[in-house]
Amino acid sequence: MKTQENYKKERKEVAMFMRRLYRQGLTTTSGGNISLKISGDIIVITPSATDKGRMRWREVGIMTLTGENLTPELKPSIENEMHLSIYRKKKEITAIVHAHPLFASAFTAMKCTINTDLTAEARAICGDPCFVPYALMGTKELASVASECIMKSDILLLENHGILTTGSSILQAFDKLEVIENAAKMTMIVKMTGKKKPLSKEKIREIEKLFR
Repeated sequence: MKTQENYKKERKEVAMFMRRLYRQGLTTTSGGNISLKISGDIIVITPSATDKGRMRWREVGIMTLTGENLTPELKPSIENEMHLSIYRKKKEITAIVHAHPLFASAFTAMKCTINTDLTAEARAICGDPCFVPYALMGTKELASVASECIMKSDILLLENHGILTTGSSILQAFDKLEVIENAAKMTMIVKMTGKKKPLSKEKIREIEKLFR
């Protein structure tokens, strides 16, 4: 079987979630990337410079964890090294979603905390996101700092850039991205109104015990 036909099911899933990411308004036409680890040393990852709202499975590339491009006719995402570094650093991760949702990304530019203690859902799914100091997109520096921070949280707030979430499936990582964006919106609303009633420490401990 030709390499281009390999991992068709997984590549379809990646393409589908990228289209969904765009439809949900969580990224732009040219922004964001998704990857999925297939086995011990193979990942499939979205390409660079492709319309994210119309992505098809044949456009999703295949790489090894060492960085070899098994689909040389496709140019991997500019952030492929960040994905690979995270997979190498934290082996239990099997899916990564990186995007630029408006509200959550705005918080990375303001260096303000997204309050995940306003709802039980946000606390259970997002926990405490980790703020990642600025590094130029697509660089080894960003890959290095992101892979270090992933040991602290499975949600990264990339300074002046966007959001990265991880999980045991694309659905799980996608869910975290949606929830952190909603948490950012709620934080903004609370700041504007000056009224808030976050979860108490006791309630947070109950959630942590149940979900973490």
